[in-house]
Amino acid sequence: MTDAYAAWKYAEDAVTERQEIARARRNSLEAGIEPVSAATGAQLAQLAAAIDARQILEIGTGCGVAALWLLTGAPEAQLTTIDMEPEYQQLAKEAFTAAGVPSTRTRTIVGRAAELLPRMNDASYDLVLVDAEPRAVREHVAHALRVARPGGTVAVARALWHGRVADPTARDETTIEFRALLDETLGAVGVTSALSPIGDGLLLITRGR
Repeated sequence: MTDAYAAWKYAEDAVTERQEIARARRNSLEAGIEPVSAATGAQLAQLAAAIDARQILEIGTGCGVAALWLLTGAPEAQLTTIDMEPEYQQLAKEAFTAAGVPSTRTRTIVGRAAELLPRMNDASYDLVLVDAEPRAVREHVAHALRVARPGGTVAVARALWHGRVADPTARDETTIEFRALLDETLGAVGVTSALSPIGDGLLLITRGR
């Protein structure tokens, strides 16, 4: 085990999830969904708290793991979450109820992000999480930056795509898409960006004010 891997694993294992988040994680795995790691969730919660997020958009609901972490960090926020699978969203709603999240604080929308995002209003969200349809991640991020307010942040989960982005021999379509996103984003004018290796990679992009 390399020192870098040992440090990464320590950071991943150091997080203890609340019971309702752990239950949502189990539901995700049983449904064949890979949720964000606990350490990624904790980082999302910290981000939501740091920017005092009031309006959050999640692209890719899954069974509610990431959403519960986001609401942990921003307990007063209004969450809008999109997913194309209604059965996943039903499990997410049950997870929100189990966690004591009032139904008035969450809005679930069923449909493909590529069709829904163009109809969403500009500069409406403090924080946007992108975690859906990885082959369309650049398109989703472009819309996410549009709907994020000036000074708002877009978080992109799985930005290292199972470690394949760092492997120059990996040339599958999804890996190329994520690699292109990083090439276009890191150091781009008008945004402040950073890539964290936590989980499977978390890319943060903050719009200029």
